[in-house]
Amino acid sequence: MARKILRIFLIVIVLLLVILAVQAFRYRDTIQRVFLGGVKIYETQPPELPASLPRPAVLVFSKTNAFRHEEAIPAANALFRQIAREKGWGYFQTENGAAFRKDILSRFDTVVFNNVSGDVFTGDRRSAFENFVDAGGGFIGLHAAGDNSHEDWPWYARNLIGAAFTMHTMSPQFQTATVRLENRESPVLTGLPAHWKHNEEWYSFAASPRLKGYHVLMTVDERTYNPEGMFGKDLRMGADHPVIWWHCVGRGRALYSALGHQAEAFRQPEHVRLLTNALSWTARQTGSECDIAQPGPRP
Repeated sequence: MARKILRIFLIVIVLLLVILAVQAFRYRDTIQRVFLGGVKIYETQPPELPASLPRPAVLVFSKTNAFRHEEAIPAANALFRQIAREKGWGYFQTENGAAFRKDILSRFDTVVFNNVSGDVFTGDRRSAFENFVDAGGGFIGLHAAGDNSHEDWPWYARNLIGAAFTMHTMSPQFQTATVRLENRESPVLTGLPAHWKHNEEWYSFAASPRLKGYHVLMTVDERTYNPEGMFGKDLRMGADHPVIWWHCVGRGRALYSALGHQAEAFRQPEHVRLLTNALSWTARQTGSECDIAQPGPRP
């Protein structure tokens, strides 16, 4: 009897191992991206751009070598395409990191990192983008563009984004909370109400970028949601919990928004208005910030 039970037990174990192996093979790409340091894909041939691009022009980049936001990325790409069309701007979207060359970047006024994740560039591509921003190019980073998958690029993580991601909400993951404007005079916030409700996977950071002199545009009210992460981790930052901020990098205008995990975020009127304003501001069509080169930390 004991041998029969043992045999059944071993058969069950083997079946479970087979099921796990099949699932691991099926989801191997996701496992590599999320748990094993991401994939290492680096393009060498740049994409073919249109012969002419109206100026201002926006480059939307959505490459992911780590976790991929499958629903949010196409929704955001479509929104920026629509904004550019309505403004009469040039627009180009790519996931090809080889596009980050001096001659190609010189055709654009601002670059959007649409939920970019992981280590997506070789060293020369990094340098080209750093020089583009320092010389006055614009940057908008959305959601995963500020997570902890970018730590291998110190200039990007510490200087361009400027805040260290710690964790996002998990109890539950998506929650509706109240966001509040911090600086009504900024052209990025033109036409927006003083506060509104937004459903999001809320990011927390090790410290507010305000401590580094960055300009916070929006905070989230922690009293309106449960700031708790995996295994009950306390994600509270207190009264100063920024979700959108800007600063100068040389003469470049850099703006980061922690919003944008879900496709619905790119259909919410307030968020659409904010991103429309941010695009104009980073492309130097509004405001006078960063006209004089600002010294900044370079790792």
